Amino acid sequence: MNTLRSIFTFLLFALGVDACAQTINVAVAANLQSVIKELGEDFKTRSGIAVEPIVSSSGKLVAQISNGAPYDVFLSADMDFARKLSDDGFADGKPKVYAKGILIVGTVQDIAINTWRTSILTKEVEKIAIANAKLAPYGRAAEEALTKLDLLDKIRSKLVYGESISQVNTYIVQPAVTLGFTTKSLVKEQQGSMTFHWAEVGPKLYSPIEQGMVVIKKSKNKRAAKKFYDYMLTAPAQEILKKYGYLIP
Repeated sequence: MNTLRSIFTFLLFALGVDACAQTINVAVAANLQSVIKELGEDFKTRSGIAVEPIVSSSGKLVAQISNGAPYDVFLSADMDFARKLSDDGFADGKPKVYAKGILIVGTVQDIAINTWRTSILTKEVEKIAIANAKLAPYGRAAEEALTKLDLLDKIRSKLVYGESISQVNTYIVQPAVTLGFTTKSLVKEQQGSMTFHWAEVGPKLYSPIEQGMVVIKKSKNKRAAKKFYDYMLTAPAQEILKKYGYLIP
């Protein structure tokens, strides 16, 4: 029996799978809330390592990591927050881009979403959800786009702020607002559940949303964390991200 166990253990290591089940804590930007489950399941199948996601706005996660939160990997919604951890000495090495995000405007209500630039000025649109630009890169992108269109000041009284994109999505789907600015991954999330009307916000209206990742320097599971970091750049992970509406680097 001991011989068989030894052989089994050797095969697991030969295949890159840890003999003892491991779990890594991954700090995940809220825009990835729907996709991280599938990424985690695929990664566990390939490596034997489980992913425990902690989902919040990128800004809040950076604050938690800076204050010693026991995370192993950080998946940010932009490069700035990931770069801040690196510059402040909380990350191993420089951040890498693992995906590029797409900003959309969406609603579950029956309004002319394709003409949102004019419809958001009408009485029909009473409340508009947007993420806090200080904490969430998608909120910053939305404010940038609205500013370029000379719309931000005109609709400011209608804005309802969420602390993260997941909160914005909740506002949109409930619906607690008429429409909202969010990530394209919500389109995949809402398939088959209800009518969801959406339109992409022109990419020239906001700075590219390059999503960066780092391994946390104080990780106690550095080897497993690095495996997940490397996995995020592989073809299987990139295909999952594409399925959820992300562009790959």
